[in-house]
Amino acid sequence: MEPIHATMTRWKDGIRAGFPDGYDAVLHEDCEFFSPVLFKPLKGRDLTAMYLAAAGNVLPGDESKTPSASSDPDGKFRYTKEVLDGNHAVLEFETMVGDVSVNGVDIITCDDDGMITEFKVMIRPQRAVETVREGMAAMLEQMNG
Repeated sequence: MEPIHATMTRWKDGIRAGFPDGYDAVLHEDCEFFSPVLFKPLKGRDLTAMYLAAAGNVLPGDESKTPSASSDPDGKFRYTKEVLDGNHAVLEFETMVGDVSVNGVDIITCDDDGMITEFKVMIRPQRAVETVREGMAAMLEQMNG
């Protein structure tokens, strides 16, 4: 089995459970996080985990409630498509933040041990990028304040 399959199982299980034990079991200590609004990647497990935790609060819902739905009237976060190959995954997601529809992709790379080494997030449309940026800034300030 390709490493990305087990990694994505652990990732989705973590999302459903809210990562009660943190992200150490899935993120490599040297993981790089690429934000849709920052100009350079964030380096390290701690920064990546902080941004992923903030995103978990800004992008509402539980993808396990509608694992195969292409549209969810409740606007809950859910992955709608996925492509897994070797050490790479592309997961398309949809959610609502307030009255703004957010569509994006998580592009994830893992090492041969199944630890995430790179996590890249892309979001569309522009209004969604702005809304998520504002929500993330407020959440990160609250987490660090």
